[in-house]
Amino acid sequence: MRFEVWAPQARRVVLHAGGHERVLERDPARDGWWAGQAPAGPGTRYGFALDGGPVLPDPRSRRQPDGPDGLSAVVDHGAHGWRNAWRGRPLPGAVLYELHIGTFTREGTFDAAAARLPHLARLGVTHVELLPVCPFPGTHGWGYDGVAPWAVHEPYGGPAGLKRFVDAAHGHGLGVVLDVVHNHLGPSGNHLPAFGPYFTERYRTPWGAAVNLDGPGSDEVRAYLAGSALAFLRDYRLDGLRLDAVHALADTRADHFLAELSRAVDELAHRTGRPLFLVAESDLNDPRTTAPRTAHGHGVHAQWNDDFHHALHTALTGESQGYYADFARDPMAALAKTLTGAFFHDGTYSSFRGRRHGAAAETGTTPAHRFLAYAQTHDQIGNRARGDRLSAGLPPGLLACAAALVLLSPGTPMLFMGEEWGAGTPWQFFTDHTDPDLAEAVRTGRRREFAAHGWTARDVPDPQDPATRDRSCLDWSEPARPPHDALLEWHRTLIALRHRHPSVARAPLGEAATRYSAEEGWFLLRNGPLHIAVNLSGEPAHVPSPAAEAGLLAAWRDPDSGASPVHTDGALVLPPRSAAVLG
Repeated sequence: MRFEVWAPQARRVVLHAGGHERVLERDPARDGWWAGQAPAGPGTRYGFALDGGPVLPDPRSRRQPDGPDGLSAVVDHGAHGWRNAWRGRPLPGAVLYELHIGTFTREGTFDAAAARLPHLARLGVTHVELLPVCPFPGTHGWGYDGVAPWAVHEPYGGPAGLKRFVDAAHGHGLGVVLDVVHNHLGPSGNHLPAFGPYFTERYRTPWGAAVNLDGPGSDEVRAYLAGSALAFLRDYRLDGLRLDAVHALADTRADHFLAELSRAVDELAHRTGRPLFLVAESDLNDPRTTAPRTAHGHGVHAQWNDDFHHALHTALTGESQGYYADFARDPMAALAKTLTGAFFHDGTYSSFRGRRHGAAAETGTTPAHRFLAYAQTHDQIGNRARGDRLSAGLPPGLLACAAALVLLSPGTPMLFMGEEWGAGTPWQFFTDHTDPDLAEAVRTGRRREFAAHGWTARDVPDPQDPATRDRSCLDWSEPARPPHDALLEWHRTLIALRHRHPSVARAPLGEAATRYSAEEGWFLLRNGPLHIAVNLSGEPAHVPSPAAEAGLLAAWRDPDSGASPVHTDGALVLPPRSAAVLG
């Protein structure tokens, strides 16, 4: 079997495979590469020793059975017997469902999560978006401290477990999207610096040294990251990737890494005949992220829209601290702007940043589905001190209003696991660092961060306490109990309406229209043939009829009072904290 590794600064590279040693030779065709043959097969443990140093795992390791610091293992991706033929599901018309393997079920494995896929199929979502699954130290964590971007976390089930999950999802008609982290690697178990200039001190990120995307040696670094992305799409038959925090990808080259990656993904989609897509997380509010490469954009197929989240969150909760301050001045106006133009900050002044921020997305031609709409995400829940969901502070009626605006938004909707039934469980920040010094640094740092906002150490869960992860696991008995059962049925109804009226997902940005009364607390969205009305106030609201001939398609009935919206003779009366869909 052929083994190879990029180690441009090494003078001698020795392969340790299956208990044997082989001195590798420089590859004359590729500068900095070493290669050689050794007897090996699936499961063979191996690693590389550089210049007489310790044996390290392969930077391109497909499996780390003993964790990030252990030896790599050979994986034969062609050996898996795929059960379900799959032609893919495109992004336009999609409804995404963000899911963390380690807390979606108490077991925290791919196989346990696969057993819950029928629930998602009945819900009507089209794609499952997995939080990162690359290896990280310990058993439980969010996954954003991964250190082997070509491999799969062994406690979840490793490469074979991910393939079984994807195969099962496809069998239920669900696409699978994977969250990948290219902007940094975790602080523990990261052996890349020993092999080559994967990182640079010329830029800094919140997580330390930046990935080297534009300095000497960056051709191979870019190929390393793009190659891992393509490998997941190809070898695991994934349907898309979510790119974490692309604003932290420092790249001054003319051909930005995102453009290079989107080009490679489009080429793979053409070769495989499957629709593949990239979704970027970016706080830049830069329309170039998703603009076509032919228009000098990066060609990413969609991006998260935190501005919509912030506007909706302030309208629902009244919170005004931190980055919510700009939106809290006039939440209804902010909500209207993000539903019709995507970005609230489109060159406007941001008091949180102390400067102007963003640029306007082009309306009329930009597909609205390029901007994801959501009321909750792992970040917006887990980065709160207590990891509290909206359900911890809002009544079911306001959760129903949020669902109506998200799921019938012009953008691509996304739910966070358990949101569909108003889960009562929090989703807190948890880690399982095996390095005691790092564990204490994370614990102390998080408490210090929230102390600046008035929280005491007692208020902030210990990330290293196993109970913090356990509290974050979904309670699968909730969906059968009030009021969760009513919220679940409401979400199913809204998603079914979205699928029944595909034009709501295929309009250009700016085609939707809004009306609202900040004083009375009602908001009206017209998206295609549908009119979505919500009353966020504690008093009944008389909403100007969107259309005299429109019929009531769906209405939220309050589980306690039994009151529901009434639409007669062109008049729409919304009870407190209620929602209705007309068409």
